[in-house]
Amino acid sequence: MVKKIKLQVFDDLRSTLQDARASEPGRHADLRVAELPPPPRKLRPREICHIRRSLNASQGLYARFPNVSPNTIRSSEHGARRPQGADLKLLANAKRNPQAILKA
Repeated sequence: MVKKIKLQVFDDLRSTLQDARASEPGRHADLRVAELPPPPRKLRPREICHIRRSLNASQGLYARFPNVSPNTIRSSEHGARRPQGADLKLLANAKRNPQAILKA
């Protein structure tokens, strides 16, 4: 015997359209909104080196924080590689609060 599943597509669509209509200018709507912080700015090689030195860490030790090779850190400090994504976010956090990186 096949089970019949009651779809509530119409009700969901009507609710969505009502929310969209309520969001017109001048009307109050209870919509979910999330604001994301801006992405971290690009860092120059000497800033990356300064961050590592503020932690009093060698390139080998510092490479263990983001779990990368020491060569990656060396390349970043010499400008051959530009950190992006999560690496850049970690560097931004380390620049703002170096001790937080040591505790993590």
